[in-house]
Amino acid sequence: MTISTTIIKNSYNGDNSQVVFPYSFKVAQAVDMQVIVRSATGVETVKVFGSDQDYTISGLNSATGGNVTMNVAPAATETILLRRATVQTQPVDLVENDPFSAETVESAFDRSIAIVQELQEEVNRSMKISRTNTMTSTEFTNSATDRASKVLAAATQTFIFVLQLIRQAGLCLLVVTLILQNGVCL
Repeated sequence: MTISTTIIKNSYNGDNSQVVFPYSFKVAQAVDMQVIVRSATGVETVKVFGSDQDYTISGLNSATGGNVTMNVAPAATETILLRRATVQTQPVDLVENDPFSAETVESAFDRSIAIVQELQEEVNRSMKISRTNTMTSTEFTNSATDRASKVLAAATQTFIFVLQLIRQAGLCLLVVTLILQNGVCL
């Protein structure tokens, strides 16, 4: 069977009643499906597969997908993400001079393509430096303690600014620190 789509995830809004959610991509085995429920506050919970757990899955190995059936309907304030997350192993062992089926080889190729698609989806969500940028190092030289809770936001010829999210007493504060190139804070 082939992988004829680059889609690796589907997203739905909960409504307090729907429990069956279709997915439109090939999943070889149940452990390759990741179900994430995101609350209205942004908390993401990875659900556990199994009829006595959070969900079951149908349509395994189907190029057109199948369904995830939740044991409890997600709330109207929740978002459900169905995402293929193939276990990154290579289970096929070909023995020299042994016969092997085309299906075995094709399944191994499909698994490799699935993993490449999943990595590409992650790269697409990542911050990147332009291909024409002449930056020679992207290494952060600050300590992990200095980098904690901070995100590098942008730079100009004169200064850089760093965003820091501070959670305290039920509040979220966004602190912006401007740093001149000579290291003096504004």
